[in-house]
Amino acid sequence: MKRFIGSFCGHFSQVFFNQPCLGSTQSHFSFLLFGRNFLVRNLSSGLSASRPFPDYSPKKPTIRDSELVHQISNTIKQRRSEPLRHILKPYESKFRGDHLIWVLMNIKNDYKLVLDFFDWACLRREPSLESRCIVVQIAVAANDPEMAQKLIRDFWRKPNLEVSLSFACFVERLIYTFKEWGSNPCVFDIFFQVLVDIGMLDEARKLFDKMLNYGVVLSVDSCNLYLSRLPKNLHGLETALQVFREFPEVGVCWNTISHNIVIHSLCQLGKVKEAHNLLLQMELRGCMPDVVSYSTVINGYCHAGELETVLKLTEDMQCKGLKPNSYTFNSNILILCKNGKVPDAEIVLREMLRQGVLPDNVVYTTLVDGYCKVGNISSAYNLLDEMQNHKIIPDFVTCTAIICGLCQTWKISEADKLFHEMLSRGMQHDRITYTALIDGYCKAGKMKEAFSLHNQMVQMGLTPNVVTYSALADGLCKLGEVDAANELLHEMCAKGLELNVCTYNSLINGFCIVGNIEQAVKLMEDMDVAGFHPDTITYTTLMDAYCKSGEMVKAHKLLSEMLNRGLQPTIVTFNVLMNGFCLSGMLDDGEKLLKWMLEKGIMPNATTYNSLMKQYCIRNDMRATTEIYKRMHAQGVMPDSNTYNILVKGHSKARNMKEAWFLHREMVEKGFKLSVTSYNALIKGFLKRKKYLEARKVFEEMRREGLVADRELYITFVDVIYSEGNIDITLELCDEAIEKCLVDDSNKENT
Repeated sequence: MKRFIGSFCGHFSQVFFNQPCLGSTQSHFSFLLFGRNFLVRNLSSGLSASRPFPDYSPKKPTIRDSELVHQISNTIKQRRSEPLRHILKPYESKFRGDHLIWVLMNIKNDYKLVLDFFDWACLRREPSLESRCIVVQIAVAANDPEMAQKLIRDFWRKPNLEVSLSFACFVERLIYTFKEWGSNPCVFDIFFQVLVDIGMLDEARKLFDKMLNYGVVLSVDSCNLYLSRLPKNLHGLETALQVFREFPEVGVCWNTISHNIVIHSLCQLGKVKEAHNLLLQMELRGCMPDVVSYSTVINGYCHAGELETVLKLTEDMQCKGLKPNSYTFNSNILILCKNGKVPDAEIVLREMLRQGVLPDNVVYTTLVDGYCKVGNISSAYNLLDEMQNHKIIPDFVTCTAIICGLCQTWKISEADKLFHEMLSRGMQHDRITYTALIDGYCKAGKMKEAFSLHNQMVQMGLTPNVVTYSALADGLCKLGEVDAANELLHEMCAKGLELNVCTYNSLINGFCIVGNIEQAVKLMEDMDVAGFHPDTITYTTLMDAYCKSGEMVKAHKLLSEMLNRGLQPTIVTFNVLMNGFCLSGMLDDGEKLLKWMLEKGIMPNATTYNSLMKQYCIRNDMRATTEIYKRMHAQGVMPDSNTYNILVKGHSKARNMKEAWFLHREMVEKGFKLSVTSYNALIKGFLKRKKYLEARKVFEEMRREGLVADRELYITFVDVIYSEGNIDITLELCDEAIEKCLVDDSNKENT
């Protein structure tokens, strides 16, 4: 028993201190102080009955063999700088495998000589498994774990190796040579780690269990490696959790790294709450969570879309004195962008830079994409410049995000320019980049350019996918070319691509645009039969068609059907209904819908309120319009460009010029622009109020914006300026009126 305690002292101290045991000479005092309870527990639970390591008893050499071994041993011990191949040449013909082991017994205290002699012997013939294990034991005793690993790996690299038999033999020889040649239990750790590293996980587990029979518990580092290499699937996770529960029962003392591995596995399988629970239990188990523990769970909640939990956990982590790392910052930025809180995400980026953590391409691309999705292209370009200042090269993913953003904000020419800049720089385009620009052209109704780009994409060897075809079909449908879209989708199916919900929705929208609601409804039924269940967009598209045609009963029936299917209406669905009520003159029903939305906690947006305000303006009821506008502000809903245009037109027609002028200045300050009809209404309102100076000022502003006033206003200002005697400006206005008003009118007549 004393020998057992002494030989395992270094190993147990490694378990408690998580320190390497190779070559360490931990005192018995340290072992007793920190390992006494562990040893007592394991002795009482059965390790006291563990089997002893066998005594080493190799075959005895004959007298002739002994003489040869003595000669070889003396020769290599006395050599100076001569290579072994020269001085041992006389003995080569007589040298056998048994001689290798007997010579090693004579030179085992000279580690370098052992390695040189073993290399020489290996060049002559394949060494026996016993001799290889002996050299492994010597390497471990000499604090050379890398060599020990190499010697073990070389054995498993041999071709045509019968794994199960070889494993059993290797374990047997390693155990057999242990007592005489090293007595350092870390040799089993090294063997275990090699097995795990080369993917022999079943054999590694067998080794772990076998070593328990000899009273050896493998180190926590080895067990962590085993945990980390288990398959990242449900079976692998179940095995990891089982190991995590069982190994402490035999003496493995899990550390923070161990917990982090299991937390990561749980998060990868979407079991974030279980990972979070394990994080909370770590301190109770005597392990302090580190930044990796928190960041892994934070990232898990980020992918689960739980923004509040991510922010709370990040705060908790900082309260514990743990500084966020790049992984933490990245997760926060990603989820904030996903939730449309891009300015908040940029604040996180600034804090990241302040703390000296340099963002990478992925972080900047996430923010660029976030700004593009909310339509703030200027901020996206600012970040692009910042990336380049930090010597971070934007890749095609970054540029694709900007192309998508430009297309979304109808800046197709800028998107096309960036696309060709990417080509000129030799930047790789993929199917996503092409599809993004194709979709932009389709949304702008430029189908010729979209199909041209599609052809170019095919010539580049890129295969269009269902998203590409859906974009083209959607573009055709929006132009009312439903038959052409149908033909295109048949071509898509012929190429082995299947229609999806998006392609069906595009066709349904196309039929609605051309007024063929009956065919759209039939297609939705066909879609359901084909196994592609209509979604919220499908129902909302049909409801919009019914609302625009004044068939509110049918629209309401569709809403009921949608709810019965368990589909949640979006704010777009409610806005479609609101617009339908308003177009049908059912303002009371619109007001009721708004009240119901607020009671149910469904937050209206500017579009919801705009529909009501527009109809009240048409009725010249500016008191009701103003009341809606105030309620909109009270709910924290920010007005958009359409809101301001509705209000400016409404107040101008009602001759409330003070309110109209104030709203005009406010919208300019916020970066919004008046539409042509709003400018015309504002100017006419000032003229009716005899406010000629203000009217003229707005007229000049309108011209500077490149917008065309109506013919009546041109005639009015031509007369006013002519009466002032300013012939040059009068003629300029006449030319402009002829060019822009008369030519435009003739074009309209021709079409």
